[in-house]
Amino acid sequence: MDRGRGAVVVGGGIGGLAAAIGLRRIGWDVTVLERAPAFADVGAGISLHANGVRALDALGVGEAIRTVVRPLYTGGTLTPDGRLLSRMDGAALERRLGAPVGGVLRADLHRVLREALPAGCVKTGVEVTGVDGAGGDADLVVAADGVDSRLRAELFPGHPGAVHSGSTVLRAITARPLRDLPADLELTWGAGAEFGHILFADGRAEWHAVLTAPPGVRHPDPLAEMRRRFHGWHDPVPALLDATRPQDVLHHDISELLTPLPTFTVGRVALLGDAAHAMTPNLGQGASQALEDAAVLASCLAAEPTTASALRRYDAVRRPRSQSVARAARQAGRMGHRLTHPAAIALRDAALRLVPSALMLRVALRHADWTPPHLG
Repeated sequence: MDRGRGAVVVGGGIGGLAAAIGLRRIGWDVTVLERAPAFADVGAGISLHANGVRALDALGVGEAIRTVVRPLYTGGTLTPDGRLLSRMDGAALERRLGAPVGGVLRADLHRVLREALPAGCVKTGVEVTGVDGAGGDADLVVAADGVDSRLRAELFPGHPGAVHSGSTVLRAITARPLRDLPADLELTWGAGAEFGHILFADGRAEWHAVLTAPPGVRHPDPLAEMRRRFHGWHDPVPALLDATRPQDVLHHDISELLTPLPTFTVGRVALLGDAAHAMTPNLGQGASQALEDAAVLASCLAAEPTTASALRRYDAVRRPRSQSVARAARQAGRMGHRLTHPAAIALRDAALRLVPSALMLRVALRHADWTPPHLG
């Protein structure tokens, strides 16, 4: 195995830190370069699917992550007046996969990943604008610099990059625990809008509102706008908004790589996470796909005789799967919050109510049932 002198990971997000953990696990010297001057434990939460948990197990940090993840057993998809369209069976997922969907604060997940790396491995406040600036003598550069990746733009100058998906998302974590919520994880689909929540281990919840909207639209009082937009929607939507402080509401336009990349590797550079396959959040698979990337990259580098052959294998393994998940996420959005015509919504709702629970389980398993590589 050609281990080389070391690797530089550009980007200290979930995918970048996971990649650094995987590379160190197989014996590489790794430096992570993060643009932000410090890691602030703020942000929202994510759903972590069984495939993400399995990737973390392969990276050797699964047990640590389990201490901060809340298993989500109950929930489903509803209409704005509270009628059930489909039920989530977390217990069935756990029986099939070993884990249900989990709710985790992004800050907790990020902290556990940081703590798995030695002091000095992650360097903050480092601006990287090109591959050469990332590490001229590194044998491997991992581009994990996010949806607006500068390294991707350098490597693929003719690619359009990330584009607006047609949606925007507002989200927040409640200021206090809400222990009487009727479900652990819930989505509600209305015309041009989705409202959902996830419960966390400390009893607080994250809510999110995905709206069909052009980019750049902002509101003087986002929380008041959410109360107006979702007035009359079923419980616990009002309770979640009432438990939120106005200053905690985050608002981001959703971008995606609508045009798939032709390869995830160029020379000594491997793209990973949103830099490689930024997708809409409709399947909740963004973080889990980045974790898969990290585990597979490390396994390829451990198994192949050269770095070049390892990167070819990484591309062959990861690009088809992650781009397939991105397409499925886009389609889920089109059938979910992106629908606005009353007749189309009525047809979708009627069809969902007729889908057998066994078929819904197979749909859930389609992306979450993934076998991780062995890293030794």
